[in-house]
Amino acid sequence: MEKFWIRSYPAGVPSEIDTTRYRSLVQLMEESFSRYAERNAYVCMDRFITYADVDRMSRQLGAWLQAQGLQPGARVALMMPNVLQYPVAIAAVLRAGYVVVNVNPLYTPRELEHQLNDSGAEAIVILENFAHTLEKVIARTSINVTVVASMGDLLGGLKGGLVNFVVRNVKKMVPAFSLPNAVRFNQALKAGAALSLVPANLGHDDIAFLQYTGGTTGLSKGAMLSHRNVIANLMQNEAWLQPALNKEPKVDALVFVCALPLYHIFALTVCCLMGTRIGGMNILIPNPRDIPGLVKELSKYKFNLLPAVNTLYNALLNHPDFAKLDFSALKLSNGGGMAVQKAVNDRWRAVTGKSIIEGYGLSETAPVATANPADASEFSGTIGLPLPSTDIAILDDEGNHLPVGQVGEIAIRGPQVMEGYWQKPEETARVMTADGFFRSGDIGLMDERGYVTIVDRKKDMVLVSGFNVYPNEVEAVVAGHPGVLECAVVGVPDAATGEAVKLFVVRRDPALTAEQLMAYCQEQLTGYKRPKLIEFRNELPKTNVGKILRRELRDAKASAPA
Repeated sequence: MEKFWIRSYPAGVPSEIDTTRYRSLVQLMEESFSRYAERNAYVCMDRFITYADVDRMSRQLGAWLQAQGLQPGARVALMMPNVLQYPVAIAAVLRAGYVVVNVNPLYTPRELEHQLNDSGAEAIVILENFAHTLEKVIARTSINVTVVASMGDLLGGLKGGLVNFVVRNVKKMVPAFSLPNAVRFNQALKAGAALSLVPANLGHDDIAFLQYTGGTTGLSKGAMLSHRNVIANLMQNEAWLQPALNKEPKVDALVFVCALPLYHIFALTVCCLMGTRIGGMNILIPNPRDIPGLVKELSKYKFNLLPAVNTLYNALLNHPDFAKLDFSALKLSNGGGMAVQKAVNDRWRAVTGKSIIEGYGLSETAPVATANPADASEFSGTIGLPLPSTDIAILDDEGNHLPVGQVGEIAIRGPQVMEGYWQKPEETARVMTADGFFRSGDIGLMDERGYVTIVDRKKDMVLVSGFNVYPNEVEAVVAGHPGVLECAVVGVPDAATGEAVKLFVVRRDPALTAEQLMAYCQEQLTGYKRPKLIEFRNELPKTNVGKILRRELRDAKASAPA
């Protein structure tokens, strides 16, 4: 197919990237560890660690993991917020020859158990704040190696001890737990220092990450991202960002704001791995929901890149002290995960002097597939152009390629597209075309310049602050409540989060209240998946074969509460 969109590329951006430069992510990482050894790689809670520190600690932890008897290709779960141990653990797992399984630390026991069992994870590195969740399910999983980290582990002796005391005893953020065979993070590092890391024999086709994403069946599934997939997306992003990064004044060691969680593919690739690739420093923000704390942290640094979702940009703009920050070094604000609203962009530009550069991608594409030019000064309202080495097609329901300007399903082909879903060949076949395109489930069109615009969503997914919520999963949980006869979930517009989850319920028990259902969901679903609105009805609209019509519920102008 003709890549006519290349004519819209900024000067200096190549049409293709070289995916063969590195045989594995480990080779890429180790090159950076050596080249940028003295540079700061991460800072968290005022504690800096260099690339040499990450090299040393990841080598120790990797050697310790190997000594536990894990075989090459074993899956290792990481369940932490953005703390210094996270990037160390990512590097350790990959260097030891294993597969990283990123886990949302706010998952409920039900969600955690599914992901651990589906991935077949045999080891986990978890922050102690969430260890009580693991305790409830570990006996029903294959986990036999557990490393428990604490907030203060890498902050230095005195400060680390003080932070742990406050977190545990003052803020009461560590619920009691019992994991008898667990090893403390610093103990594993110490033991690993006396061991030698056996270099892993890794190649392009080996799996680096199982990145879990929502499933049409109601259960999340692991997108298999190979070393090739992730290397390709790093090279694509690096090439795409050059027009912005090369603008004067040039910065040698770029500073990233890593406020998005590292377990999410956006921050994993664009902050953590991209930062490693170009020798930047990531400011790790453990709790981005604490906007005053985030603004205070940003006041300490001259930052260059700030990737975020629309809701985070909006929350920052609404804090009175945000406009007082120093934006003189800001080169790029990457928007992704959900649509960037023009009103938010306009306010952002007025405050920071930079437009938000919107891109698009999925866990299945490692993640970036399209983006607006990095040096764009105007907000386009589109998701931009296909990245180098990427093809975008617009398909009809039969999989035929549609001409420019026609609306269909956005499909993506390129070296960043996943190898498939972990142990789910039928699901993989459903989303991959015979000519190698991944069907995104998003409906859009491409204009004559190559810019892509999303107009709708084929699947019933709800997008809450950049996180995918699949109605089937929420419905399956709610249907388990004895007072519920039947239910349906849709997304409704929400000023704060883009969309919110709305639950429609037909009661079996007439006394069932919305409060009871909310409390039930709180036990079973992590925060962004929980219904924000509940409406009781006498019946739900259905097709003649009994399928609930979610679209009718979504489009209903007037509700009919029971």
